[in-house]
Amino acid sequence: ASKHKAMSYGRMKQVEKEFGRLDFLVHSLAFAPREELTGQFVNTTRQGFATALDVSAYSLVAVARAAMPLMTEGGSIVTLSYLGAERVVPHYNVMGVAKAALECTVRYLAYDLGPKNIRVNAISAGPIKTLAARGVSGITKMVDLHKEFAPLRRATEQGEVGDTALFLVSSLGRGITGEIIYVDGGLLSAI
Repeated sequence: ASKHKAMSYGRMKQVEKEFGRLDFLVHSLAFAPREELTGQFVNTTRQGFATALDVSAYSLVAVARAAMPLMTEGGSIVTLSYLGAERVVPHYNVMGVAKAALECTVRYLAYDLGPKNIRVNAISAGPIKTLAARGVSGITKMVDLHKEFAPLRRATEQGEVGDTALFLVSSLGRGITGEIIYVDGGLLSAI
């Protein structure tokens, strides 16, 4: 916790020095030890569980706290989640639990920061073959299944997620907070 605090505040001081204020923040940080993403979830270690929740969920609290004083005219915080927060996704294991904690964190932060006109939301994207996703066993199969069952019958594109983030950090999203926006080609509605 103190590591997150020191890193977050140090970086925010640098932002304040360069820009004066902060209008938005995109939180795109998640991690679990690779061995926690294989085998059965029941074999998750206490340390692996703690690491996944600390890095993937608590870090949002830490950066929001550090960013809050710089959002003097309100602002928007966006984080990234995944369907594994709601449904069992094979090989996602403890990251699903961490993403569930992240989504709950979004709602609590939205409640706390709303009076300061700071909005907090999450984007739950379909599976995308990114560098980070390569750590999840079976990502190619996940993308293929997504293309088969999502109503749009295609993979989620990084640009679609970026467009949604842009919407949420802009004034176009000014009435949205505490929400999980699904950018998954309609998969959640189809399963």
